[in-house]
Amino acid sequence: MSDTTNNRPDGHDDSTTPAGDAAAPTPSQPEAPRAEATNVPPKPTRSPAAAAAAWPPPVAGSAAPQPTHGYASAPSGATSPTGQAFGPAATSAHPTLVLPENAAHATPRKKSSVPRIAALVVAAALVGGAAGLGGTYAGLSLWGGSDSSTVAGPTAVTVNDTDDVNETAAVASKVVPSVVTISATGTSSGGTGSGVILSDDGYVLTNTHVVTLDGATGDAKISVTTSDGHVYAATVVGTDPTYDLAVIKLENATNLTPIEWADSSKLNVGDATTAIGAPLGLPNTVTTGIVSALNRSIQVASSAAPKDGSEQDQGSEPGGESPFRFDFGQGQQSQQATQTIKIAVIQTDAAINPGNSGGALVDNEGKLIGINVAIASAGGSSSGAQSGNIGVGFSIPSDIAKRISQEIIDNGSATHGLLGASVQDAASIQGATTTGAYVAEATSGGAAQAAGLTKGDVITAFDGVPVTNSIDLTAQVRALAAGAQAEVTYNRNGQEKTVEVTLGTMQN
Repeated sequence: MSDTTNNRPDGHDDSTTPAGDAAAPTPSQPEAPRAEATNVPPKPTRSPAAAAAAWPPPVAGSAAPQPTHGYASAPSGATSPTGQAFGPAATSAHPTLVLPENAAHATPRKKSSVPRIAALVVAAALVGGAAGLGGTYAGLSLWGGSDSSTVAGPTAVTVNDTDDVNETAAVASKVVPSVVTISATGTSSGGTGSGVILSDDGYVLTNTHVVTLDGATGDAKISVTTSDGHVYAATVVGTDPTYDLAVIKLENATNLTPIEWADSSKLNVGDATTAIGAPLGLPNTVTTGIVSALNRSIQVASSAAPKDGSEQDQGSEPGGESPFRFDFGQGQQSQQATQTIKIAVIQTDAAINPGNSGGALVDNEGKLIGINVAIASAGGSSSGAQSGNIGVGFSIPSDIAKRISQEIIDNGSATHGLLGASVQDAASIQGATTTGAYVAEATSGGAAQAAGLTKGDVITAFDGVPVTNSIDLTAQVRALAAGAQAEVTYNRNGQEKTVEVTLGTMQN
């Protein structure tokens, strides 16, 4: 008889019997009575040697394999798990969907390459539906350990149709494993935010206002949940209130997935962006947009801001109140801030909401270009409530974040440059003919005075970045480390001049 039984070894072909096979009945020759399946396996359509290798005869005295119906099963001699009709069984693989390592370092691309990305993701064995959930459970059960626990939740990235995967799904698959959800709890308040994994042993970059509840506490209890549902206790390595960055360390963490850094100085307006974090406490949330503006500087109220008294600017926001807010996961700032910080940011229209703070802004290769830090509010803060996303979000450029985070890991804190001058918006000065930062006073012995800057000079560019007001100048100076050298372009009596300055050290 032909090999059509359902319990044959994997690899058998159900195609028609080859010509000349004596077992094939003909209309003029009645089919011979079927032999009882006692101790004789079905006749294979391949060589006896190959069949014997794939399906050893049953052990003497054991029951012969019985015919089964429905989905393919393993041969009696199989010693390892085999697939089922609904896809591969859950394995011990990490449930997060990631691109192969060599794909992440493929030739850089600015333009969309969706077909290529889709193929790479499919090649990485994307799963969905029941198989995806099974993979998640199996992956979580392997981490274990007394210092971590699992929580219920969906797969990090779900792909139901592997034949139609776009670029965003590919980016999310790569980045989500490198983003965590952070919960900070103080004596009387708490909040949530996001963070980015820097090392496989648990260093995580986030915002100072996330781990200090905007300066309300210096010893918050911090809990961190990874994308695959593990919960770790964490301690603060160091904070940098000047640029609202902080590094924390997960306790007893191993085999985490670090983020890959990009060069934020090479960004263009219009480049694609993807924001990943936990807005409103919803982990593994992915939103997309573009780079809306570069070299933007904002002033944000911060109760944790250092009171250094330098680079004082006498300008103010229109209306007397800044529209920029930290995107607090607890819904509003925990206390009335009396100080402000001035930071250089990337502006994006990717949706950023309360809880996205400290999360990742990445490019179309899944590389980190910024740390999400603040959002714009259309209604101000007088009501005490905070509006959601209005398409104006801000991220600290990766070049700045990388320097500061590394200094915190190495030394417990980061340094910042000091120009040594009091400045204000040039446009507010009577008779002004240009925008920039007006030098109201150059501090004796400071970097500005040493470089030859004097009262009345209007600084129009700093280290190659245009300066349109005093906030721009302060933000750019603070972005550099203490002792860094920078080129300053200024206008004096209608003439443009350039000078190199060696920055001092800002005292925290």
